Amino acid sequence: MKAVFRHELSSYFSGVTGYVFGAFMLLFVGIYMMVYNISYATTLFEYVPGSMCFVYIIIIPILTMRVLAEEKRAKTDQLLYSLPISMTKVVLGKYMAMLCILLIPTLIMCVYPLLLTAYGNVYLPAAFSAIAGFFLLGAALLAIGTFVSSLTESQAVAAGLCFAVMLLNYFLASLSGYVSTSAFGSVMALTVVIILLALVVWLMTKSSFAGLVVGIVLEAALLVVYLVNSTLFAGLFPSIIDELSLFERFYVFVGEGNGGVFDITGVVYFLTVAGFFLFLSVQSMERKRWSE
Repeated sequence: MKAVFRHELSSYFSGVTGYVFGAFMLLFVGIYMMVYNISYATTLFEYVPGSMCFVYIIIIPILTMRVLAEEKRAKTDQLLYSLPISMTKVVLGKYMAMLCILLIPTLIMCVYPLLLTAYGNVYLPAAFSAIAGFFLLGAALLAIGTFVSSLTESQAVAAGLCFAVMLLNYFLASLSGYVSTSAFGSVMALTVVIILLALVVWLMTKSSFAGLVVGIVLEAALLVVYLVNSTLFAGLFPSIIDELSLFERFYVFVGEGNGGVFDITGVVYFLTVAGFFLFLSVQSMERKRWSE
């Protein structure tokens, strides 16, 4: 795993990807600090990472699009399969390299609130809580991008799909307001989700039978619960959407001016999402190994 990590990390800095990623992040940190902390003369640095999280929608697809898709396109994934390490270690090595690329500008960001203490009373726990949440949000999004990259051989397709997923997650809480709060509306929305899950199973296994079985079983269970007690579904889907939104979880760390909260539940959620999508990435690569 160390060899994969070192190779990936060096590849980011032998080109321009690592430098552009860090420069792009720090550019927006500087812009938002100038706007909030200098122009508005406020010491609430947590507004800076809270406002610039949309940057992830752009830079995460760029960073992750080649991580596994390029290996498939160039057929170098066959070399990965021949390595004397498991595919789990290969994926983790690549993921840890991307995490380091994210960590470097994040650590530099930690210097900014310290600089502001020379000009006012900065509540550092809130500032560093927001920065920690910002990093954890990025870690979860990187794992999602890695999984998307494992599904295709085209970097352009991987970047496009990842961008769409990031954008959807960013507006997820807003979109939930347009979903009917009625029990029937929630059932219909959950049915769409089940169909999407069945499609994911089909993509992962290349078995239409497996996808069909998953879809039928989940839909049958949904209908049984609905027929037994339909009141359970009133307002259920919008509530689920709010809970699933990674960006909404991050805003808890920012605190919206209330001092910020280092949310342990949010930490567990981000780590769970990262672990889940890394697991799916490994399974996606393993499926290709055994299908050849």
